[in-house]
Amino acid sequence: MATTTLIKNGIVIDTEPEAVVLGPADVRVEGDAIAEVGPDLPVPPEAEVIDATGRIVLPGFVDTHRHTWQAGVRAVMPDTDLPGYLRRIVGELAARHRPQDVHAGNLAGALEALDAGVTTLLDWSHIQLTPDHTDAALLALRESGIRAVFGYCHGGEPSGMAGQARRVREQLPDSSGLVTMALAALGPEIAGEERALAEWRLAGELGLPVTAHLGHSPEGATAGLEFLESNGLLATPTTFVHALHYTDEQFKRIAAAGGGISLAPVDEMNLAMGYPPTGRARAAGIPAGLGADTVVCSPGDMFSLMRTVHLLERGRPDGAGLGFTTRDALLMATIEGAKVLGMADVIGSLRPGKQADLLLLRTDLLGMAAAHDPIGAVVLNADTACVDTVMVAGRVVKHGGQLLHHDLATVMENLAESAGAVVAV
Repeated sequence: MATTTLIKNGIVIDTEPEAVVLGPADVRVEGDAIAEVGPDLPVPPEAEVIDATGRIVLPGFVDTHRHTWQAGVRAVMPDTDLPGYLRRIVGELAARHRPQDVHAGNLAGALEALDAGVTTLLDWSHIQLTPDHTDAALLALRESGIRAVFGYCHGGEPSGMAGQARRVREQLPDSSGLVTMALAALGPEIAGEERALAEWRLAGELGLPVTAHLGHSPEGATAGLEFLESNGLLATPTTFVHALHYTDEQFKRIAAAGGGISLAPVDEMNLAMGYPPTGRARAAGIPAGLGADTVVCSPGDMFSLMRTVHLLERGRPDGAGLGFTTRDALLMATIEGAKVLGMADVIGSLRPGKQADLLLLRTDLLGMAAAHDPIGAVVLNADTACVDTVMVAGRVVKHGGQLLHHDLATVMENLAESAGAVVAV
């Protein structure tokens, strides 16, 4: 018999079809799914009741782009630029990671996400130095209890990519588990057209979506999009990560092809990559999600990302972003992120039948007290200290402000040991 959980008397926010405050209401969870949302729901016999009085209840956050393994190199380059990041992190420190370092980083990074209310993340994992590194990353995601899309980016010679990707696909054969798979492609702008062609064709053969860093320069954006279109590669669901330098006309073509974009607004500004094209992409009809990207030089929580994307869009010099609202920012952090990952029928809102990925935020803190607009408060005032309860697939993984199923002292001890080994000269 499925376990019943009733979340009572919360300030419930839903995000589908729009972000809306439902008012004081209850959420009934049966097993791993949302069964009913409404006021004054009856308490089923033997149900576990969570008193959400004074709590905001909303769908879990969806992070569409995170290099989770980098938790052990947090703030190692807080003021770098993109060439510096590529040289130090990708060119030097990545190669020093042993499989146990990948496990320590991925586990700590996934738990950091859960602790901050991120219930789903796309782990863009470009640390596949050996099969053992891959297995360590996967094991950590499974142990964490988070819902994850493992974005496999082959780190060796192109000749070995297909075999290793198939090996991972055998471990993640479908979408039935908490951990699923995508192909994280280096793409035409980074690795050239020949390798990109092999990446997209392999993804199509394995039935996988693609996530790739695209649109890093005006020239690269134009040439890369034309390459993908001319080869029919956008028939494979594709996430354009960053997508900084597309024109409005090019965004319309991406939308027509069914593409999505993932924005990392803190990273994009901090690394001097470009101004996030939030409003222009969404105006073209493209679902746009948010991503922490890397904690090397950015925060790892969704509150920071929502605030940043809200500020940058409304602060556009031409004034064209003033129509962007806190509700739009919350949609990007939830249902639009789910759409980007191809999971909008599974997560991202409180629609009955969807997976019960939820979080409860405290309002009895000075920074949240007397908030008149709950959605505005979530986006502009809340932070990780507000995250009281987190549920993934109906399982409570955090309650009373504490993660429940891990020895965090050991997790952080292992991370500290790993960080010292990796960064040591």
